[in-house]
Amino acid sequence: MSDPTVPSEAKAVSFAAYGDPEELRFTDLAVPRPGPGQVLLRVAGAGVNALDWKLRSGMLQGVFPVTFPYVPGFEAAGTVVAKGPDVESWQLGDEVVGLTSAAYAEYAVAEAATLAARPADLPVETAAGLPVAAETAVRGLGLLDLKPGETLLIHGAAGAVGTLAVQFAVEDGVRVIGTAGERDQEALRELGAIPVRYGDGVFDRAREAAAGEPVAAVLHTSGDGLLADSVALVGGPERVVTIAAAQESGPLGVTFTSGGSTDTAVAGLARALALHAAGTLSAPVRTTLPLAEAPTAHRLSEQGGGRGKIVLLP
Repeated sequence: MSDPTVPSEAKAVSFAAYGDPEELRFTDLAVPRPGPGQVLLRVAGAGVNALDWKLRSGMLQGVFPVTFPYVPGFEAAGTVVAKGPDVESWQLGDEVVGLTSAAYAEYAVAEAATLAARPADLPVETAAGLPVAAETAVRGLGLLDLKPGETLLIHGAAGAVGTLAVQFAVEDGVRVIGTAGERDQEALRELGAIPVRYGDGVFDRAREAAAGEPVAAVLHTSGDGLLADSVALVGGPERVVTIAAAQESGPLGVTFTSGGSTDTAVAGLARALALHAAGTLSAPVRTTLPLAEAPTAHRLSEQGGGRGKIVLLP
């Protein structure tokens, strides 16, 4: 079943070789067709993630090779305009949000089972930046198996994943210490975390913030050279999880996690949307850019330093 207005070709951003952001091309490509269990979305917003530019640069070609031309993007908000066989959960015209493939495009395919309805009062740009961060936060916290009353240190707590991880952990009764820059300290405090400034001396500041209580676990979402001291802080690698330091984690015995499942994708979105329904969700959008300005979006993402997601709007 398909909306008859869906074209055979539409605008998309792709790259045909590894390299700088200028490798991204804004061109016409064939509109993909949904297979069994899939739907086609008319994309209203696509989130930009670090994985996107790491793939484009070739940084991950040894572990995550791509077929050229490759369209980046793993999350989007949009409208269902076609359904593959056996999809009964969604109807044409439904407004949804979730994980996708090739989201830097006017049309993208998504697995129907990973999508959630986008509330009418949740802006497209906010929704588009939720799926990857929410899934990653739920996955990372799940691996740490935290109990109410335990103290968790989150490195990069003001980032997209960190911000949601703080909210989920606080909601679970976990005491959260979060590292961030000076300008984000108050924002973390408002989320219920104890903020500490990152940089030299961060572990001393974290111990001081813990006020004599043991730090039971560490979730590392960003920052270099932090895992060894994180292991020392909690007394072993078993309850240190990183989403950002694959090479550093191995020799230390720290769990590196990358890539989720349908279960964690659904659970993450459900938790984020429940916070939205309660009026407490914090999911900042750093900036929005037209789809044609994907190279600018990648440069901004690589530079880091901004709070919130970068979202492309077709």
